[in-house]
Amino acid sequence: MSLIADILAGVFLAAGAVFVLIGSFGLWRLPDFYTRLHAAGITDTLGLSLMLVGMMFMGGWTLVTVKLVFMLLLILLTSPTATHAVANAAYTVGLRPFGVPPEDLPEKER
Repeated sequence: MSLIADILAGVFLAAGAVFVLIGSFGLWRLPDFYTRLHAAGITDTLGLSLMLVGMMFMGGWTLVTVKLVFMLLLILLTSPTATHAVANAAYTVGLRPFGVPPEDLPEKER
């Protein structure tokens, strides 16, 4: 059973690391603030969630796993909320998306 748990832990940790790496390439390659924020928010949440699940397999049925579950719930609730709040604040202060034609903007912003 320990070998299976170690293999699953490795798979989840590697998958999480791949998603975080993809997110870092998204931050580097995407053209504007909103697309970069989207790439960071999605891959950060998914990558960290997969890594936490991998750590849960490594921890077994202990108090450490309970703490990791609480961390996972906290990340799943706060990361998308924070990403949305930052995007909304940027839009409110006037940062417009890159490459949007004026006819696609609301009437008051043209």
